[in-house]
Amino acid sequence: MKPELPERFRHFAPLERAADRVLTPLEEFIHSQTATSLALLSMTLVALVLANSPLADSYHHLFEQPLSIGLGPWQVSMSLHHWINDGLMAFFFFLIGLEIKRELLVGELADLRAAMLPVLAAVGGMVVPALIYVAINGGEPTINGWGTPMATDIAFAISVLVLLGSRVPSGLVTFLIALAIVDDLGAVAVIALFYTDSLAMDALAGALAVWVLLWVFNYMGIYKVLPYALGGVLMWALMLASGVHATVAGVLTALAIPAHPKIRPQYFAELIERLLEKFRKAPDDDDIHLNETQKGVVMAVEKVARDVQPPSMRLEHSLHLPVALLVIPLFALANAGVHLSMEELRNAFAHPVSLGIIAGLVIGKMVGIAATAWLAVKLGLATLPQGAHASQLIGVGLLGGIGFTMSIFIAGLAWPGDPALLQQAKMGILLASLIAGFSGYAWLRWVSR
Repeated sequence: MKPELPERFRHFAPLERAADRVLTPLEEFIHSQTATSLALLSMTLVALVLANSPLADSYHHLFEQPLSIGLGPWQVSMSLHHWINDGLMAFFFFLIGLEIKRELLVGELADLRAAMLPVLAAVGGMVVPALIYVAINGGEPTINGWGTPMATDIAFAISVLVLLGSRVPSGLVTFLIALAIVDDLGAVAVIALFYTDSLAMDALAGALAVWVLLWVFNYMGIYKVLPYALGGVLMWALMLASGVHATVAGVLTALAIPAHPKIRPQYFAELIERLLEKFRKAPDDDDIHLNETQKGVVMAVEKVARDVQPPSMRLEHSLHLPVALLVIPLFALANAGVHLSMEELRNAFAHPVSLGIIAGLVIGKMVGIAATAWLAVKLGLATLPQGAHASQLIGVGLLGGIGFTMSIFIAGLAWPGDPALLQQAKMGILLASLIAGFSGYAWLRWVSR
């Protein structure tokens, strides 16, 4: 939250007022969910345009360029595409880990009864799409992609729900967020357990040892971020060498980050009041520079303000924009470039890979989420979100079929050396996400009149 300061409290540069009138609305937009989705959508469109233009070969060649990072004898060399998918996406998974931890401690998943509805709905929304995909691809080599239709793209799904404004209750938005976070946790488990070809046990043991060390740091009361950052990088490198997808290190590192503040919040006001009293008593003979006493107080206020925030909360806040506006759009640019033609669009509804993904995301997600949630409510295991009614669960289920980011990510793991099948998978994901998004919006708009 940005503090609102009366003008008499501030010094203004000559053009600052004019700049504020332009930059303040821009800053508010950048921090909104709409900006996140717009950045992702824009890069997706750019990737599609490039992949279907005379620049297509150059576009694909760019992301296959090798890039090496080394220190002494240690060196990691991968293509730009792999650096984005295995490296930058670790920050995305780190953010997911922080969100999961927050929800488990203080969010919708902290209370068992409140958590039952999104947890059960998410499980249904993962199992049914996977079963539909397996039913369509049973006995075929393409069955390896069963994990692709299990995922939900939280940014796109929430953005569509936000477009409906006051038509949908806030409890429904909270339900979808909690559901998507459980969905992400399931996707991470699927990646770690089922999309690992071979294991180097010594490297995996090293990664787990680093993770244990991070938890030791946590229990020792180490609140500085640097030790966890260094441990996270080391665990990422060991995971990469082990054969387990390196982005899993992002989630594991996040779970080890302290989620409790160094200073108890109930004492924050008392500490600040003491410091403010000291600041008031300090000599004030300069309108521009602070004296030594004032500087000491300001630095102490900064430290208290930092220590009252859990490291996990600080990191989640500071990483949200870079991940949303840089990492995810770059991932879309590198992965969403699908060649489109009328023939391929027709094939999408005939090829078992794309058909399985479309059916899984559009039908499977809707049935899995809505039916499981309805059944949980009927059996008394859970209650509907406040202000919501049962028919809206169908709309949430449809929005859960917007798989995009995580689905493309899993498809890349399912067929790393088969561009033809990966092309079919991406085509299915794009079509399914469009169908699910538009139909979910239309359904919720209709039943929420």
